[in-house]
Amino acid sequence: MSGLNGLYIHIPFCRQRCDFCSFYLELYRDQAATAFLSALQIEIGIYAQREEMQGRPFQSVYFGGGTPTVLGAPRLIGMLENVRTAFELSGRCEVTVEAHPGTVSKQDLRALAEAGVTRISFGAESMQDHELALIGRPGAACETVTAVLHAREAGFADINLDLMYGLPDQSLDSWRQSLERCVEMSPTHLSCYALTIESGTRLAHNISTHSRPALDEELQVAMDEAAQEILSRAGYERYEISNYAMAGHECRHNLLYWTQGEYLGLGPSAQSLWNGARFGNVANLSAYQTALAGRRLPLSDRAVLSEEERLRDAVIFGLRLIRGIPAQHLHNHGMNYGHEITIEELRRDQLIEQDESTMRLTVKGRRYADHVAEKLF
Repeated sequence: MSGLNGLYIHIPFCRQRCDFCSFYLELYRDQAATAFLSALQIEIGIYAQREEMQGRPFQSVYFGGGTPTVLGAPRLIGMLENVRTAFELSGRCEVTVEAHPGTVSKQDLRALAEAGVTRISFGAESMQDHELALIGRPGAACETVTAVLHAREAGFADINLDLMYGLPDQSLDSWRQSLERCVEMSPTHLSCYALTIESGTRLAHNISTHSRPALDEELQVAMDEAAQEILSRAGYERYEISNYAMAGHECRHNLLYWTQGEYLGLGPSAQSLWNGARFGNVANLSAYQTALAGRRLPLSDRAVLSEEERLRDAVIFGLRLIRGIPAQHLHNHGMNYGHEITIEELRRDQLIEQDESTMRLTVKGRRYADHVAEKLF
């Protein structure tokens, strides 16, 4: 474990569901949002009273979703105040809010910054309007440009843009254009995610009925290479498979996941790794609220991790980092002969590389990270 602690709060509301989205969410209704916030306050209070929370300041607080900003700045600020009252935050705590660019005004952003939000993350997805339409993502690319400008004017020093590649009818040229437009806005951080098809989503249905083209894996590889080229040239360092940052602007909260830090998740469907146990909340707003109304935590599952399971997570998540993991992560835990053979096979297939102190994925290995993890465990 890294010794760092983070708090994640899942806001389960959006104005509409994008075609690719498989996250738990509900369409926003004001009455439902008010009920959710009341339940969340109870959940915060239950954890705040636990002895295990004492003396463990959070280095990061992350409001994710869903679309947190559909609640409006006053409600988000109120939640942050509740968190500050209930828990100890470090002096330089990173506080991130995810936002759809079309859901925040200049006044909203200024209020969030003044309230102590230090990092804003905009779900741009694409800078091409026709591509946004093809994935059912509301809004237009110009909203992202305006939102970034307003965020900078509001005083945000940390601004992230989420982008997706491999979208229906997206070409390599249009992807490069999206990247170049983002670089022109000078965000401090960019996350570039390869589109994956999740079962049960509208996009999966559209592909199965041939109303949208299937994924082109070779094109996705070329798009990944284009991101590396364009963003590196612009001064961004790739520090994780999907993430690029200007020096000193890596996302502290996400690094918790990749370096075995501990995190507490609040809200429906939120996941936690806390006190050596992994557990998750129910992915149902009504059940979440009912449990908390009875002063019960809304857990759906809980498992205490063994030393071997902790090692597995350290390797699987740590290999996502470009710097890799200490080679001793494996050797110190009694690697058997079969494991040595697997590592040699992965090295021969040019999926991993290793020196005396570090094991890391190769450029090719990053494209097959899930396969590498399956082979190792």
